[in-house]
Amino acid sequence: MSIFNPYILLGVILALIGSFGSGYYKGEQDEYERQQIEIARLNEQARVTEQRMGEVAQTYAQTLRKANDVAKVKENKLRNDIVSGKLRLFVPVQTPECAVPAAEDTPAPVGDTETRAELDPRIAESLVDLTSRGDQAIRSLNACIDQYNEMRNMK
Repeated sequence: MSIFNPYILLGVILALIGSFGSGYYKGEQDEYERQQIEIARLNEQARVTEQRMGEVAQTYAQTLRKANDVAKVKENKLRNDIVSGKLRLFVPVQTPECAVPAAEDTPAPVGDTETRAELDPRIAESLVDLTSRGDQAIRSLNACIDQYNEMRNMK
């Protein structure tokens, strides 16, 4: 029995290949398990972040709804005041210069001397409708921007 016996060399080579193969297989399994643990950890972290984002979205939706409700109450009061005549809307108008000179002993006018014209209530209501839609769009946009900024900073 010599060390150079082909059966002994074959046995040593097979033992080396077998130990390499089993080590490779064990390492592959360990890496797979490590990856699965990392995936589970990242999934849990994503679920927590998603839940927090959902809560933020819900909070901003409620805030926007409350702001729209408050604005709707103010808009309805403004509309009722215009319809009832309690509130009248005026616009400044330009008038030609008066050719008749005022008497010299006429006292100077006190207060607002600007020439104005009253708007028709239907036109005033249209203006209120236009501005309320614009205000609602601005509130929605601001809530969207705030929500985006808060969620962007979440990690």
